[in-house]
Amino acid sequence: MSFLFFVLLSISLLLPGCGKQEPVQSDTLETSASSESISAAEPESTHSFETEKPEQTESESSEEENSEMMMNVNVNGQNFTATLENNRAVDVLVQMMEKSPVTLQLSDYAGFEKVGPLGQSLPASNSQTTAHAGDIVLYQGNQIVMFYGSNSWNYTRLGHIDDLTGWEEALGSGDVTVVLSMED
Repeated sequence: MSFLFFVLLSISLLLPGCGKQEPVQSDTLETSASSESISAAEPESTHSFETEKPEQTESESSEEENSEMMMNVNVNGQNFTATLENNRAVDVLVQMMEKSPVTLQLSDYAGFEKVGPLGQSLPASNSQTTAHAGDIVLYQGNQIVMFYGSNSWNYTRLGHIDDLTGWEEALGSGDVTVVLSMED
């Protein structure tokens, strides 16, 4: 019975923020001397357990929206932009592009992607992924893959082409030269 009293006492101490607390009648519950000394020693709480989240200003909201990083993707002279993912591989790729544009020689593979060596390894965080047209991924830590079709495999997502107009035609049927650079 003392356990039940302890539970009820605990609940009563947690609820003061929800309304006025009525005193517990001593004839409704059995109490022990130790329970009474605990309740007498603890001050009545007036704290509410809900925390209010400060509202964001319009400028803070637009800064978050603009925090997406963009990359230029030039395929055989045709320009596209890609929105980059937020991961460690992208961080390293961005560092590479900030030093100088990254030029890749990509070859067709299986009629749905272009793939080629990056020249160095990036930190991979592979997961089972279904890639679609416009997706840019890292394969085996050092291969860049650009999709014009679809495939499922373990990849690290790097980015996605924003506007696919002309994407498949730009990649064509043979090898392509792709230059990656940071958007100005």
